Amino acid sequence: MSGQPAAAQNESAVRSELLSDTTKNFSLVLGGPLYQYLVRVGLVKPPLDRLGWRIIVITLFAWAPLLVLTTLSGRLVSGVKVPFLSDFEVHFRFLVALPLLIGAEVTINRRIRTLLRQFVDRRIITPAVLPKFESVLQSTIRLRNSAAVELGLLAFVVIAGTLWSRGVLALQSDTWYSAMTDGGKALTPAGSWYHFVSLPIVQFIALRWYFRLLLLGRLLWQVSRLNLNLVPTHPDRCCGLGFLGEIAFAMGPFLMAHSVLLSGYLANRILYEGIPLPDHKIEIAVVALFLYLLALGPISVFTPGLIRQRREGLHVYGALASEYVIGFQKKWIDGERPSDEPFVGSADIQSLADLANSFEVVEQIRPFPFGRSSIVAVAVFVALPLLPLSLTMFSFQELIARLLKVLL
Repeated sequence: MSGQPAAAQNESAVRSELLSDTTKNFSLVLGGPLYQYLVRVGLVKPPLDRLGWRIIVITLFAWAPLLVLTTLSGRLVSGVKVPFLSDFEVHFRFLVALPLLIGAEVTINRRIRTLLRQFVDRRIITPAVLPKFESVLQSTIRLRNSAAVELGLLAFVVIAGTLWSRGVLALQSDTWYSAMTDGGKALTPAGSWYHFVSLPIVQFIALRWYFRLLLLGRLLWQVSRLNLNLVPTHPDRCCGLGFLGEIAFAMGPFLMAHSVLLSGYLANRILYEGIPLPDHKIEIAVVALFLYLLALGPISVFTPGLIRQRREGLHVYGALASEYVIGFQKKWIDGERPSDEPFVGSADIQSLADLANSFEVVEQIRPFPFGRSSIVAVAVFVALPLLPLSLTMFSFQELIARLLKVLL
């Protein structure tokens, strides 16, 4: 038994040697102008060290000036309907969501690299297909490093993002960042920093993440079109692709950041505009659907291949099963077996059971390369930041009682 794992490790090491250094170190985040700039100013020590320092500096740059400016203008704790310290949305955005978006780089970088390596380690990518696989990764790296793309994202955020946030997300009342006048709303000094500096920081980081996930979806789509070595009888019921469901767990901080943003947005509407939580069910459902698409959409490109493998597998293993059971029938039921071969203990019985198990595995191939655990994980990441809002509907004691009733 001890020799088998060693042999498997040696074979895996041989396959690993076939990979180029660039492919071994593939990353969705270790590149691009922003990454290079953060390295130069010392906020990143390659590959992604100094995460805590990076979170503190960027968060304070976005949030601390708002604290100072509202203090100087008398809008910190009072004086307006929504003073700065009472604005849940802004604190959720900069003190929780922004650190989560920055920290997600570490988890996603580590997990995605490991997941992609499993295409080779599980022999889904054979040596004959490996050059094309590496070509796909290299193409992704070139797009990831594109200065034109990041500059375009920045320009979009500055021009469109600021206008959208001012017109759609702003509370329609006198706040720390704007004052209601006869001519509409006038930004305070804190409001100017908020709209032209703080918000664009969060929006650019989020938009950059969407671009990275678009690259991931493109990469996986191109891989799905290669001549993959998919095995219908693989016990993961996904022809060997079940490991892709772990992407949902890798994206946990990224998904929670979006739910935190929604939670802060809803908290302000509930407390300051009197709109109860149940009236926001459409917004919650839309965000949940959006996050499911972000987390599980990219790996769903393998669905056509899985459906094809199930169809072809049922045909092949169905024919094999028919051939075997016909022989079994003739030998053990119709009396064609040798007289000196006992029925009890015959290997034919175990082979019949093994064949039935294999056919059952093929029959149960899932159309998507993820299972219930991935679906539940995304639901948890979405629900956790929203759970405190339920306290606006009933007391903490009632919340605990309802949870216990559901669980028990």
